[in-house]
Amino acid sequence: MKKKSLCLLLVLALSLVCLCACTVPEGEEQASPSANVVNVFNWEDYIAPEVLTLFEEETGIHVNYMCFTTCEDMIVQVEANPGAFDVCFPSDYIIQRMVEKDMLAEINFDNVPNADPRSPQTCQTLDFLLESPSFDPDIKYHVPYMWGTVGILYNTTMIPEPEDSWHILWDEQYQHNVFMMDSVRDSFGITLRYLGESVNSLDIPALFAARDKLVEQKQMGVVKAYQVDETKDKMVAGEAALAVVWSGDAMYAIDLNEDLDYFVPSEGSNVWVDGAVIPKTAKNKENAEAFINFLCRPDIAAMNWDYIWYSSPNKGAIELVEDPEGDYAYDYSGNHVLSPSDETLANCEWFKDIPEDFLSVYEGLWMDVKNTK
Repeated sequence: MKKKSLCLLLVLALSLVCLCACTVPEGEEQASPSANVVNVFNWEDYIAPEVLTLFEEETGIHVNYMCFTTCEDMIVQVEANPGAFDVCFPSDYIIQRMVEKDMLAEINFDNVPNADPRSPQTCQTLDFLLESPSFDPDIKYHVPYMWGTVGILYNTTMIPEPEDSWHILWDEQYQHNVFMMDSVRDSFGITLRYLGESVNSLDIPALFAARDKLVEQKQMGVVKAYQVDETKDKMVAGEAALAVVWSGDAMYAIDLNEDLDYFVPSEGSNVWVDGAVIPKTAKNKENAEAFINFLCRPDIAAMNWDYIWYSSPNKGAIELVEDPEGDYAYDYSGNHVLSPSDETLANCEWFKDIPEDFLSVYEGLWMDVKNTK
């Protein structure tokens, strides 16, 4: 569930041919299955640059690093370019879709001991992320990379004690003071929870009720804008009182502006995980597994956490982060954004993939909202 700032690397906005060649140094041929490379397809700005350098130095495997901006773009590119990508980082519901479409290779955890769910002695993954997630029940196709929640980032100088409910986003006193997320699943998900429904609802009357509620919000003049990446910086600058954000963006903003805080409303929300997967068409599967295993090494996972600010799934990394004598000395477990309570998590849901015949329903209702004057 991406959530980061503009990519420091090449954004995937070129033709498919350019995409596949964008990281190949001038004068070199495109990577072949026997080349000592790994082709990584990740969210924008979603890995510490020094991690890539260290991996290359330690393994001798060259990283061709490419970016995508949405999960939907990612899956289209993987399907259209078989063999172009060795490791991808989709969100949970897209992992489910890729599994159902037989697009993913099973991970050989003998090559990924740092995340092997069969081995409690070496597995560095938090237990709750291994408790039979609906998108990959047997933990065969993914390794958790980052996780978080969806909630409300707010300015404490404008709202000292916010109402603990999604209802605050429909409060008329916040005219033109609410940033909503420009995402059909997230905007409908929080509205469905506000109305007492599941974030994965396929009930037509419930979906229309959510549409009507979002239209009402827009017509009330509460919504200042629908956006994604730019929200956190605008909240840092004090441009709105409230914003629907992913928890990692909340951490980024709070770090830069001490007047900001974050909460998950009492009605519940979405808890998500982005995972590392290997397409079945990958040409460099063992290199991909080496890359994933490297990311799961505690010192590397801690380095990524420090750069990205999302919740880490890595137990060893969290121990390093919390070490008072270590490089970070950060109270990770005491931070309610990074480490939500068990009660909060129990009140959140994973996104499930929407069946194809319902996608058009969601998309059509979302267009109704966006086109409302």
